[in-house]
Amino acid sequence: MGFKNPTFSDRADAAANAKKALLDRFKAKTAELEATADERLAKAKELADARATRAAEREKARKAEEARKAEERRQQKLAEEQAKREAAEAEERRLLEAVEAEAALKAAQKAERDARYAARKERQKKKKR
Repeated sequence: MGFKNPTFSDRADAAANAKKALLDRFKAKTAELEATADERLAKAKELADARATRAAEREKARKAEEARKAEERRQQKLAEEQAKREAAEAEERRLLEAVEAEAALKAAQKAERDARYAARKERQKKKKR
């Protein structure tokens, strides 16, 4: 082998060594990338798990809010029904009192009329004597 004129086998060996060195560097870089890829995948999995946990918590909170609103609507409906019932009972009592007051007034007027009639009859009896 000469300094200026390498033989074919020298050139082939140099090319093989260069390919081997390139392959070794690629394998080292790939191993390093795989390690970082595993770390990234683990972080991505953690983030996905945390995201899923937050989504489940939001869904749970949404369902709890819906249940609370449904209970609130039910309570409001019960309160409205109670208020309507009380208003109807109050109206019924008012009408009953009005009927009783009218009956009492008519009874008082009848008693007054009967008293006048009896007094008139008594006066007429006294005149005839």
